[in-house]
Amino acid sequence: MADHPGRIVMLVQNGVVGDSRVQKEAASAAAAGWEVILLGRTDKRAEEWDLGGAVVRLVPTARDFDRRRHEVRRAWLRSPLAYPPGPLESYRRKQVRAWKADLAFAKATIAVDTRERGAAATLGARLALGVKGAAVAAASVWVGGRTRSSRRVRERREAAVSPVERFAGRFWLAVLGDRAWRRLDPALWELELAFGPVIDELKPDLIHANDFQMLGVGARAKMRAAAAGREVKLVWDVHEFLPGMKPWKNHPWWKPAQLAHEREHAPYADAVVTVSDTVAEMLQARHALPELPAVVMNVPDLTDSVEAPDPTLRERCGIGPDTPLLVYSGAPLEQRGMHIMVEALPSLPEAHAAFVVSYPQWRYVKRLQARAAELGLADRVHVLSYVAHRQVVPFLSAADVGVIPLHHWENHEISLITKFFEYSHARLPVLVSDVKTMAKTVHETGQGEVFRAEDVEDFASAAKRILADPESYRKAYADRVPLHEWTWERQANQLAGVYERLIGRPDHRKEDRTQ
Repeated sequence: MADHPGRIVMLVQNGVVGDSRVQKEAASAAAAGWEVILLGRTDKRAEEWDLGGAVVRLVPTARDFDRRRHEVRRAWLRSPLAYPPGPLESYRRKQVRAWKADLAFAKATIAVDTRERGAAATLGARLALGVKGAAVAAASVWVGGRTRSSRRVRERREAAVSPVERFAGRFWLAVLGDRAWRRLDPALWELELAFGPVIDELKPDLIHANDFQMLGVGARAKMRAAAAGREVKLVWDVHEFLPGMKPWKNHPWWKPAQLAHEREHAPYADAVVTVSDTVAEMLQARHALPELPAVVMNVPDLTDSVEAPDPTLRERCGIGPDTPLLVYSGAPLEQRGMHIMVEALPSLPEAHAAFVVSYPQWRYVKRLQARAAELGLADRVHVLSYVAHRQVVPFLSAADVGVIPLHHWENHEISLITKFFEYSHARLPVLVSDVKTMAKTVHETGQGEVFRAEDVEDFASAAKRILADPESYRKAYADRVPLHEWTWERQANQLAGVYERLIGRPDHRKEDRTQ
């Protein structure tokens, strides 16, 4: 244990804004007296700001390794006509366009000259133009063919569905085992190359690595510190059970790479925390953990610092207090089933749907808006940006129904997710799909209705039941819903207990150890 425990470096592979869990963890640890630096990722320039006493720093992180090694090599054997990876293909396509533009200019010039001087005077120029046009046409066919070959190569490599890619994936897993992620998803190295030097410079007493991708960064930093004679503790915060989640990237190698990466580095964690008892038990079994992970649920922070939103949810939607309003709050991912709300609106003639999402510009959100326009419902569908995490509960409370339309993925079945707690503290009747844990809770508490996942008709029927008598569902919050247990203060105490066990109570003398 360090002589002066107190500096905690938290790691997260996103831009911090919109991630309520890491924000609350950082602010509560800082309020307890630890020195907290929260490192997040950015594709742009570095940024830094204060967060409830914690320091947030965004670390510029490249994406050069988003393509695997074979994707940056020329496909000599499989497609010898394909262009090599790099700018040559684009350069040649534009070159042909430039030649065509020049040819068009020459044609126009000769046409004008022919009108003024006669056909005989421009015969030689027209013959030369014909030869040039044939050469440009031939070049266009040649470049077009090579471009199509290049596109096919890229598509096969990106999908990894050809026999060569399938064999390569199996080969590296068989030869390298859990080290195979280095070949299957080298993009994980981008996090190490960007964050590793920053962590080493900060010389933390404890590293809090959020989720599976930052686990490796934290484990390697811990071992480098040990080699230098410094003891650093590693806390692994598991937000999602990796085997049960839908891959972030549509590539067959992505998930095996993440699983291998997690297995390799899990033994380096000195403590594990996660979001539910069920996930804790599954993690202990999967990684043979010596003790059950501590549970820190991602529930709202309802201290006296809760802020009233301005403008309100209904004001942002441009609707009055009597208009039925269904709200979805969270990341706009297709497996979370948001589109069912749009498809059900024709059966809910007075209702509006609000989507409070982290990335309003994503393609899935644009598709929702386009579908609403096709149905003639564009004025009843509202896409809104996130509010500050301390405003979420009062912001959502203006709705009539909180919707959680998850599809059946293992990760969706095993825990109460963040928005469930947010809707509950907002005293909203909830409308949830029949994913196991949330459906069971709603049946027990009576705080909402359950519908069959991806069933538009069943969703609409359940929504009608709630809208017909919302107050009967709100009454459940008086005595059947354990809101007193779903508070961040309780969860922050759990996390603080983990920290204290590893590095002792916080040292309020925040000395400068970056020198």
